[in-house]
Amino acid sequence: MARVVVFLAVFFCAAAQAATPSAPRVMGKAWILGDLTSGQVLFAEKADERVEPASLTKLMTAYLVFTAIRDKKLTLEQQVPVSPRAWRAAGARMFIDPRKAVTVDQLVKGMEVQSANDACIVLAEAVAGSEDAFVQLMNREAARLGMAGTHFMNPTGLPDAQHYSTARDLYALAAALIREFPDEYLRYYAIKEFRYNNISQPNRNRLLWLDPTVDGVKTGQTEAAGYCLIASSKRGARRLLSVLMGSTSETTRTQESLKLLNWGYQSFDDVKLFGAGEVVRTLDVWKGSQSVVKAGARRDLYVTVPKGEGGKLKADVESQQPIIAPVAKGQSVATLRVALDGKPLTEHSLVALEPIGPAGLLGRAWDTLRLWIK
Repeated sequence: MARVVVFLAVFFCAAAQAATPSAPRVMGKAWILGDLTSGQVLFAEKADERVEPASLTKLMTAYLVFTAIRDKKLTLEQQVPVSPRAWRAAGARMFIDPRKAVTVDQLVKGMEVQSANDACIVLAEAVAGSEDAFVQLMNREAARLGMAGTHFMNPTGLPDAQHYSTARDLYALAAALIREFPDEYLRYYAIKEFRYNNISQPNRNRLLWLDPTVDGVKTGQTEAAGYCLIASSKRGARRLLSVLMGSTSETTRTQESLKLLNWGYQSFDDVKLFGAGEVVRTLDVWKGSQSVVKAGARRDLYVTVPKGEGGKLKADVESQQPIIAPVAKGQSVATLRVALDGKPLTEHSLVALEPIGPAGLLGRAWDTLRLWIK
């Protein structure tokens, strides 16, 4: 398909001469930091190396549970049975009792606040019928999310030689959970303590006490994995997400994660390009009831740049020509490519902001001839 590039200058605040910020030194085996508002990764170190995910695995368990609730296969108020396998689960537990009713809501709180393995197994069995069937769903969903460096063997994160992931994959998973289930994320991931069966346990994410802008996400720790933490913070309109793997202690993973988040906020700016539904360009349409279509973004478009560098941003629109009617509202029709100081930075899809129906017989015939000549 031929493509037409239309230059589109985008000017922002006055340009400054700030250099690309140097990343901080971080104590860990691997890490990654990104801006979820713009969708850009800001910096990464060994983010594609295989690591043991430990209890960060529970993000995929939660993702599938939230999917089942969204699809009305489960409800938060639903009481689910506790199997002997779940009751005997090793590691962290919420101490569920097979003789006592437990709801999906309580199990999710136990899984996310207390990192309870028994809760994970009960939820897995409720969603898929068995733990093994649930693991198949986990791996299928990981593939759909593009987590090419990940393979799951259980819903809890207990060690297994074939249970592994990468910092980049775990970043993608956490970003998907926050993006697709924002209400559930805000409901569960900032809870500091949960009491069940007369036993209170605190959330192991100590950033929830240290920084009021942090509202998640999940800790993990085994002897092989070290101390791991996925953390997210929202300050103003910006949300950052960090993944730190293999730190040396609970205190260190907390301090290093906060260091990453602070560095991201202090060293970068978010610049709004266009608002949702705002017309970015009008593009030629062939064989349509109208000769042009308005193109824009489905959502607000932001880019993240080093502080003071917004004035060096430029963008162009690459149209997917020829665009032939009918054109559906929301159909992808172009790509917005953004460069910073002449270097490619990011790109976003532009969609039709209005439907364009087909032209009449003569109009379609005339445009067919024009396309043939062109």
